[in-house]
Amino acid sequence: MDAQIARYPRRGKLAANWWMCAAPASRAAVRPDPDAGWVAIGSPQPVAAALRDLGHWSLDEAPRAFDGQDWWYRLRFDHPGAPGESVVLGFDGLATLAQVQLNGKPLLDSDNMFIAHECEVGDALLATGNELLIRCGSLDAALVQRRARPRWRAPMVDHQQLRWLRTTLLGRTPGWSPPAAVVGPWRDIWLERRDGSHLRNLRMQATVSDGTGVVRCSVELPIGSPTGVTLELDRGGEVHSQPLEGRYGSGEFAGEMQLPDVQLWWPHTHGEPRLYRATLCLRQADGTPARIALGNVGFRTIELDTANGDFRLKVNGVPVFCRGAVWTPLDPVSLRASRAQCRDALIQARSAGMNMLRVAGTMVYEEDHFYEACDEQGVLVWQDFMFANMDYPGEDPAFLASVQCEVRQQLERLHARPCLAVLCGNSEVEQQAAMWGAPREQWTGALFERTLAGLCAAHCPGTPCWPSSAHGGSFPHQADRGTTSYYGVGAYLRGLDDARRANLKFATECLAFANIPGAAALERMPGGLTTRVH
Repeated sequence: MDAQIARYPRRGKLAANWWMCAAPASRAAVRPDPDAGWVAIGSPQPVAAALRDLGHWSLDEAPRAFDGQDWWYRLRFDHPGAPGESVVLGFDGLATLAQVQLNGKPLLDSDNMFIAHECEVGDALLATGNELLIRCGSLDAALVQRRARPRWRAPMVDHQQLRWLRTTLLGRTPGWSPPAAVVGPWRDIWLERRDGSHLRNLRMQATVSDGTGVVRCSVELPIGSPTGVTLELDRGGEVHSQPLEGRYGSGEFAGEMQLPDVQLWWPHTHGEPRLYRATLCLRQADGTPARIALGNVGFRTIELDTANGDFRLKVNGVPVFCRGAVWTPLDPVSLRASRAQCRDALIQARSAGMNMLRVAGTMVYEEDHFYEACDEQGVLVWQDFMFANMDYPGEDPAFLASVQCEVRQQLERLHARPCLAVLCGNSEVEQQAAMWGAPREQWTGALFERTLAGLCAAHCPGTPCWPSSAHGGSFPHQADRGTTSYYGVGAYLRGLDDARRANLKFATECLAFANIPGAAALERMPGGLTTRVH
């Protein structure tokens, strides 16, 4: 279900006239000097992407420590709105330690790049001359703080205490990802005027039982407006309608629609990825109608068979051989791609025969139009939560609260996607612990086995949950039990028959075939000819 643009016609992105400057790392959000080297960057984006667009930095140069400084962003804008109107300022992603000021007053603090924030600012806005300031503090300075040591080491990162900070490992894994640590706004910043048609807590759950599709829908609207709400589903001009019942005095509307002989969503290797267009029809208190597009809904069942150490997915009761790749952001510097770029990449993946892509815990949660394209192209998604390899402090109350907020937001965003096939707690945490020699009882923990699994069961009951990308057997990296990262053929240069003799059950990543760069290309890369390659 992708409805952000259609659902919010009064939302405007703050996407122009931004400025940026660097400042020495500091514990306090001290406003930079007006002459501190502010540069116009146009749109809000991560530091490395902004400097690349200005021609001040590129991946061809020596690595730069973007985490070693504070970075400031500034926007001045007018807002000639009506007095007392409801206006929300939204931040879809700030990396990573961010403080925000509006007109000289603190607005929010954020220490998790994967959490979105909404702030009511109607009373704080001026008709002209508003100033928005964002400080993104130095991660290097934060890592100096003394904290409990991890129980095992993750060699892919330089600083083991990165486990305390909810940020991506992209750009922070020497020799593994491009050296462009993500600092700054990495998702949209927007203003929205809200009125009686604004939706809150919209939830749609599509299930299938004996050939009948069932959609349960609930939504909150301001009390007293509208007076009637109807859910419509449309496929090929065939429209199904279901009035939603209002709960007196609460502003909540809810209902259930049943579609006999529903058209099922299939991965493209097994059928057509059929989708229904969902619309919410409102009847306002004055009798005027309003239609709000909610995006697409698909009907399918996903089952996970783990009998006898196996790992097998069934879609609509049919076993599916999953084949695909690990998805990485199309631009590892900005972490953004247009809707058209994303769709083109998904079409290429489909044309190559792929029917599953994995968003790994070493990356970031993708944009809505990635999942929309997967829905449309019939490509399943294995979705890791953004944890990888490290010993995360799930017992720390503040860390746990932040993670719970992050995961709830992501599940509310993704739960209605028919492409969503597996929710996975992390990337190779169990494997890293086992290979480092940690005791078996430390390989798993409450964070992944209970907290994340419980949230998945509550918010996304139709999608299987799996603790870690490598899980099962005597060791997590055992090929013939559960899931594993398999590199016998490819990275470890074994013969093709090894894939058969290993009795591999399910590889969440595998092979690592690569086109080896030549000497000229290596010389241009950070590290030059000393870069480790096979």
